[in-house]
Amino acid sequence: MASVVYNGGSGSSLIVSFGEMLIDFVPTVSGVSLAEAPGFLKAPGGAPANVAIAVARLGGKAAFVGKLGDDEFGHMLAGILKQNGVIGDGINFDKGARTALAFVTLRADGEREFMFYRNPSADMLLKPEELNLELIRSAKVFHYGSISLIVEPCRSAHLKAMEVAKDAGALLSYDPNLRLPLWPSPEEAREQIMSIWDKAEVIKVSDVELEFLTGSDKIDDADALSLWHPNLKLLLVTLGEKGCRYYTKNFHGSVEAFHVKTVDTTGAGDSFVGALLCKIVDDRSILEDEPRLREVLKFANACGAITTTKKGAIPALPTEQDALTLIKGSK
Repeated sequence: MASVVYNGGSGSSLIVSFGEMLIDFVPTVSGVSLAEAPGFLKAPGGAPANVAIAVARLGGKAAFVGKLGDDEFGHMLAGILKQNGVIGDGINFDKGARTALAFVTLRADGEREFMFYRNPSADMLLKPEELNLELIRSAKVFHYGSISLIVEPCRSAHLKAMEVAKDAGALLSYDPNLRLPLWPSPEEAREQIMSIWDKAEVIKVSDVELEFLTGSDKIDDADALSLWHPNLKLLLVTLGEKGCRYYTKNFHGSVEAFHVKTVDTTGAGDSFVGALLCKIVDDRSILEDEPRLREVLKFANACGAITTTKKGAIPALPTEQDALTLIKGSK
């Protein structure tokens, strides 16, 4: 079989996202509990898939590696990746398990509550031997979360994919994307999330995840830096409407958020990560250049902010022009 060139000619290098893609069922009415919801709309989701689509929408080159059910929902999700320009050569379908579902409600305060249907779902059953290693080796950036670490065989597939990407020279990017209801216990979640911590070179955590991982209720530099490890090039802490903080070996600081009318925070962190990866994939020296890094984080903040202005993650992910318009308008 002719080998496929994933990094040929187009100038943009490949960002591969690994993990879960699922369907979020969101109540038709905001601010109610799941039990009170009169009906639900289906919204494609799953953080790694959102990141892949965020990259593609910004003009980057993205691929997704994961497993879906060989069912209508699974084929619908694969179709959504394709429509959004994400390379689907890393997608497997499982005949015996369903595509994962999550029921997500936005409480009156705009925060989310989750109830998951995965027992097991197809994404949990991805085996190491099913990985498209050629695609993974083509990645300049390999991005992943922690949900794929919860059970075997997906955990072994995750570790193998990470190792293959690293050996091929990819930058490893990690967003733990904590979903406590999916883990057997908070202790297990913390232990497994930290088990691959020192492999990643770029890590993004939310303020809530920082508190969870450090066991501290303060969001300050000392707590953030307690998560530092020698292989790390950039640690980011996202603070919602307060922007983000960044930490590198030589400098740290914060970048303010853009103020927009927030409707739904789903996917904002994924949009932020996709924007960051898009800007550094072809030039890692940005990670050592504070003024340029601040510009990139401002762009990432703009992308995150725009994503909160519409319901659902994928429909709300911005183009580069959307982000530039917001940045320009706020000057």
